[in-house]
Amino acid sequence: MNSMQQLGQRAKKASFEISSLTTQQKNDVLKEISNILIEDTDEILKQNEIDIQNAKSNGISDVMVDRLLLTEERIKSISKAIDKVIQLEDPVGVVLGGGKQPNGLNITKVSVPLGVIGIIFESRPNVTVDAAVLCIKSGNVTILRGGKEAINTNKALVKSMRKALKNKSLPEDMVLLVEDTSRDSAVEMMKLNGFIDVLIPRGGAGLIKTVVENSTVPVIETGTGNCHIYVDESATLDMAVNVVNNAKTSRPSVCNACESLLVHKNIANEFLRKISEKFKEHDVQILGCEETKEILKDITLATQDDYMTEFLDYKISVKVVNDIDEAIAHINKYTTKHSECIITNDLNSSIKFTTLVDAAAVYVNASTRFTDGGEFGLGAEIGISTQKLHARGPMGLQQLTTSKYIIQGNGQIRV
Repeated sequence: MNSMQQLGQRAKKASFEISSLTTQQKNDVLKEISNILIEDTDEILKQNEIDIQNAKSNGISDVMVDRLLLTEERIKSISKAIDKVIQLEDPVGVVLGGGKQPNGLNITKVSVPLGVIGIIFESRPNVTVDAAVLCIKSGNVTILRGGKEAINTNKALVKSMRKALKNKSLPEDMVLLVEDTSRDSAVEMMKLNGFIDVLIPRGGAGLIKTVVENSTVPVIETGTGNCHIYVDESATLDMAVNVVNNAKTSRPSVCNACESLLVHKNIANEFLRKISEKFKEHDVQILGCEETKEILKDITLATQDDYMTEFLDYKISVKVVNDIDEAIAHINKYTTKHSECIITNDLNSSIKFTTLVDAAAVYVNASTRFTDGGEFGLGAEIGISTQKLHARGPMGLQQLTTSKYIIQGNGQIRV
């Protein structure tokens, strides 16, 4: 048995213990984790600084360094997010349905934990805590495998969480970290059938594609975010400028940031000039179609690849379209099925857009940046699922459970 299988065996053993915890026990340990993270802030920031310096030495962009960075305020925010999860209803043991059959059998369908959840993710250390906390609350063990960029930070965060588990006399193996960040460890994790019940990749397109194509463990695909905003001819332009600017520039390194802008031809001249001026405040690079370049002379012509790209940077692809039908066709061609938006004052256009656009979250007159478990009232999230089975959209506590049928009889036999 190799080291990854041994880790899986430890996780499986712990999963039987965590599944029987009461709501109070789970909430108590989450509060302890929240407190310990604050107590251990200095050590966590010390380890994070090592990762930050290594990232800068390796030439990682400032935007990506921001994804990796922890500050005292960000740790406080993580701690507050845990407190919000504590307030959420326990998703385990909920009666989902059932009833008494003609033969006297009482059948009850109840929610139960998935078991052992493996998370393969990249450089955002807040994922380390979010994933573990949601798994504990939903009665699951988590095996965390982060990227090499955040390894020192992740070790410190997991050490703090395991300390909290120990303080509450619970198995520390309810939260496990894969410290080997080589490609081999990720591949081994993808093959850990019998130990991991479901695998969730969080990161860029390359990581997700690799996990989906190579895993023999069931996968919930969390998607990259090639998110679009379509500005309809009836849109209030000042509102559209504010929404698009927020969706692109508030935090361009995250998956719910806008990456592509579509504009109706009848308002393109006025709107593109307005949004261009706003983008200049953030040095956003515009990659546009020929019609866009006729209006904004100093931009770069967009390629087909640009319309397919999740930039995660201060870049955006732009296309002028003839009507809403062309906008919808373009989105459905290039979407990663994450978050899409229409800015419009036309009710029929909004209904058409929300009906025909295929994505986990479809917005009318609001920034795509709201696609987030916390913003949706789910507490912290473990990822944004872009598939249609077993969950779709922000994955909170309920999405980390499955169901079980409990059948009670008094001697019935089938004939």
